Amino acid sequence: MSLSFDLLAQHGLARRGRIGTAHGTVETPAFMPIGTAGTVKAMMPQSVAETGAEMILGNTYHLMLRPGAERVATLGGLHKFMNWPRPILTDSGGFQVMSLKELRKLDDDGVTFRSPIDGTQHRLTPERSIEIQKLLDANVTMSFDECTSWPVEEPEAAASMRLSMKWAERGKRAFSVRPGYGLFGIVQGSVFPALRMESAAALTDVGFDGYAVGGLAVGEGQETMFSVLDIIVPMLPADRPRYLMGVGRPADIVGAVRRGIDMFDCVLPTRGGRTAQAFTRRGELNLRNARHRDDPRPIDEHCACPACRHHSRAYLHHLIRAEEILGAMLLTWHNLHYYQDLMRGLRGAIDSGRLDDWSAAFEEEQRRGDIAPL
Repeated sequence: MSLSFDLLAQHGLARRGRIGTAHGTVETPAFMPIGTAGTVKAMMPQSVAETGAEMILGNTYHLMLRPGAERVATLGGLHKFMNWPRPILTDSGGFQVMSLKELRKLDDDGVTFRSPIDGTQHRLTPERSIEIQKLLDANVTMSFDECTSWPVEEPEAAASMRLSMKWAERGKRAFSVRPGYGLFGIVQGSVFPALRMESAAALTDVGFDGYAVGGLAVGEGQETMFSVLDIIVPMLPADRPRYLMGVGRPADIVGAVRRGIDMFDCVLPTRGGRTAQAFTRRGELNLRNARHRDDPRPIDEHCACPACRHHSRAYLHHLIRAEEILGAMLLTWHNLHYYQDLMRGLRGAIDSGRLDDWSAAFEEEQRRGDIAPL
C-alpha cells in the first residue's frame, strides 16, 4: 500500500490513527474542509492551517472545467497552485456530474456532459478521472462512481452500485502506484443492506488504500445512516482508513466515529459561515437573528478562534446585516475552528479511553443549547 495508516488507539469501535502521505501526516479522526475549486471559501490557506486542519478536499469536476487539470499540472500541481503544502484529497467528480441531469449522458463506459460554464462538451471515464487527479497531484484519489439518487428503488440502486464497482476496478488498473499517494474505493448501495455488503466485498477483493462510504446524508436521516454504518464498517479492512463522504453535522460525526469512521468532509461549516450560521458546543446559532444585536458576548466563550477572541455577537450580527465580507470570513474561521476542536476532542477521548464520558458531555451541551445573556 502506498499510503501508511497507523492505528494508535481504539475505544470500542472508535479508532485513533495517523495517515502518512507525501505531503505530511493526518491525525484521525479527521475533518477535511472543502476547497472545491482550489480555495476554502472566505479563508486564506494559512488561516485554514491555523484552525488545525491537516488535509483539505478539492474537486476533479470543478478543477477540470476551470482552470483545467493540465494547466494546474503545468503550474506545479494543486499544492503549489493554491499554496497548500499539506495533504489533499480530491473527489472524483462523480457527484457533480450526476447532478447535471439534463446536461449529461451516462453509459457503461463513463459520462458525457456539457459544461454549465460555457457549454463545452466533456467526457469523464474512470480512467480520465484518475488521470485528472494525478495531474492535480492529489495525495488521495477517489474512484469515479455513479452517485445513486435518493429516494431510489432497490433495482435502480443495484444497477448503479454494480456500475460503480466496475468503474472502481478500472480505476484501480489506471492508478499509478507511488509512495505517499493512494486510491480509495467507494462503497455504494443506498440504504439496502445486501447491496452495501455486496459493494464492500467487491471493493475489498480489488484492494484499495482506503475505503469510503458514499451515498449517505442525502435525505435518509441520521438513524438510517447509522444503521447502514453498523452493517458496513465492520466489513471494511481494519488496517485501512475509512471515510464517510459528505458528513456532516457535529452529532453525525460523533456517531460515525463511534462506529469506526476515520475521515469526514462537509460543506456545512464553510457554507454556514457565509449564511450567518455558527456551530458551537451548545448547538447552532443564527447570527442574523435580532437577539444578537446588543449581545456583547463572543459566539462561544471557550473558543480560541479570532472571531471569538476579538469580536462580539453584536458586531458579527452587524457585519452580517450590513453584508460585509468580514462577517463571512470570521464566521467561516470560527466554524472550521469548531470542527477541528471537535476532532481534537474525539482524538483525545479515544487516546485516554474516555470516549463514552466525552460523548455524553457533548450530547448534554448540545441538548442544553445556547444560554441567554444575563
